[in-house]
Amino acid sequence: MIIYHNPRCRKSRETLEIIRSKGVEPFWTEYLKEPLSVDQLKEIIEKLGINPSQLLRKGEAIYKEEFKGKELSEEEWIYAMAEYPELMERPVVMKGKKAILGRPPENVNELL
Repeated sequence: MIIYHNPRCRKSRETLEIIRSKGVEPFWTEYLKEPLSVDQLKEIIEKLGINPSQLLRKGEAIYKEEFKGKELSEEEWIYAMAEYPELMERPVVMKGKKAILGRPPENVNELL
């Protein structure tokens, strides 16, 4: 199990706590410090079963400053998230061929 984690995010911390409360210690990475590659983002998006634009944090300053009102293709959104990792919604948890978005944190129970 892998969690793409931001320790400053309450939802991310809550998701990690749920996982640990079930006796699982996931591999975790702080994706803001170690940005994901385009290929990693594509894998996550495929496992989530969503479009790249559905993984965006539209409330982030970088979104408002650089992207608000712009029409990007789904492929271009992936490249934008690779360049600006704070655009990616969090947390994302992957296990095998499945992934969930920890909003709400209880979604992680689907993987446990």
